[in-house]
Amino acid sequence: MSSIAKTARALAAGAKSRALVEECLARIEDPAGEGKRVFLKVHSAAARAAADYYDHLRGRGAAPSPFAGIPISIKDLFDIAGDVTTAGSTALRDAAPAKQDAPSVARLRAAGFIPIGRSNMTEFAFSGLGINPHYDTPSSPYDRKAAPRIPGGSSSGAAVSVTEGMALGGLGTDTGGSCRIPAALCGIVGFKPTAYRVPTVGAFPLSTSLDSIGPLAATVECCAILDAVLAGEPVTELPEFPLAGLRMAVPQTMVLDHVEPAVARAFDAALAALRKSGALIVDLPLRELNELQGINAKGGLSAAEAYAIHRPVIAKAEEMYDPRVLSRILRGREQDAADYIDLVAARADFVRDFGFELDENAKRFGKVFFVVFRGDKISPGLFVVARRRPSGGFKEAAQDIVRNRLVSEGARTPALADKIVYREIGRCALMHDLSFLLFSRKAHEQGCVPSS
Repeated sequence: MSSIAKTARALAAGAKSRALVEECLARIEDPAGEGKRVFLKVHSAAARAAADYYDHLRGRGAAPSPFAGIPISIKDLFDIAGDVTTAGSTALRDAAPAKQDAPSVARLRAAGFIPIGRSNMTEFAFSGLGINPHYDTPSSPYDRKAAPRIPGGSSSGAAVSVTEGMALGGLGTDTGGSCRIPAALCGIVGFKPTAYRVPTVGAFPLSTSLDSIGPLAATVECCAILDAVLAGEPVTELPEFPLAGLRMAVPQTMVLDHVEPAVARAFDAALAALRKSGALIVDLPLRELNELQGINAKGGLSAAEAYAIHRPVIAKAEEMYDPRVLSRILRGREQDAADYIDLVAARADFVRDFGFELDENAKRFGKVFFVVFRGDKISPGLFVVARRRPSGGFKEAAQDIVRNRLVSEGARTPALADKIVYREIGRCALMHDLSFLLFSRKAHEQGCVPSS
């Protein structure tokens, strides 16, 4: 995998975007590869034309940005002018084509990125496993020759498009882990920004309260570049950030429960590497995390809001839904208006109590750099959590794979999933990942993240 920054430097030095696009298209079209499962539609002609255009502009010193001519995949959740947005489903295949690009797609185009195709996904983005029975499921790059394994979802195709060199980044969405989970299972980086940092207009919604738009790419730096473009901000160099003296929190409630031994060993090794580089690792009880299961007992905001969105489609085409996705959406029927009001209030109480405990710990032990974003500003922080073993059937695996991701949704914090350690469990890749709330090159330079 090549990074976006490295590719931009190569283009500036004389490399051609057309050659880069042709290389990506060749990998997509390889009959022995994952392309037919990764992409639902490939914009071959438009990508070639855009590449030629940017090569011409760059030759005249008029490229719109250093990233002009770099291919990127677009999750099938986003409107692209002239395309039907099917959201990984067959129920929307007869919908009218989009009249214009979603703002996130438009911003990528304005920076010169080339949308090379629409990437596969979990139907309607409502599962963290990445399975799609309608269009087949792309497989994780982990030990693929031995047996296909789930890529994680819902931005499954976005992740695999990057690992297979079919695109240098993927535009995804993240409600309960949909950028971070496939990034973890596929060995790349996925970032969930603060909700509303990037406009969600033109992206088919799952939960209007929780949906975020974020990137998947090979490195933290790649994600920082894409995040800046998507947020309409200037792209700047990642700052050096010393780890010495940085206080990092390891929550002790819920997130470490039932951790598989291989995961625990890798997690402890990562913490040891952070300590060796001077970071101060502190344990925090964060007992408020025990409240999340009760708050979401009836399916949470995602189920309620998804059901409101899908009711008219279900009435016409229920049989066209993946039954696993349909069952999750229909949980929204369990909530009446009073339940929903109570849920919103309970979540607000959780956020308040969560912040209060952090503030109290800061008074007693010193500030823990924990949350990245306050509003639209990045403040240094790290949130370290271990993954639980994905065991049992679909329901159990789906619950396991999103459990710790839901902490950031409950606490309204952004999160970044980075490098992992794989181990086979059935058809899943057991992963250990560190969920970083921090864009810092220093952590990677000092070897504080275990390699895959």
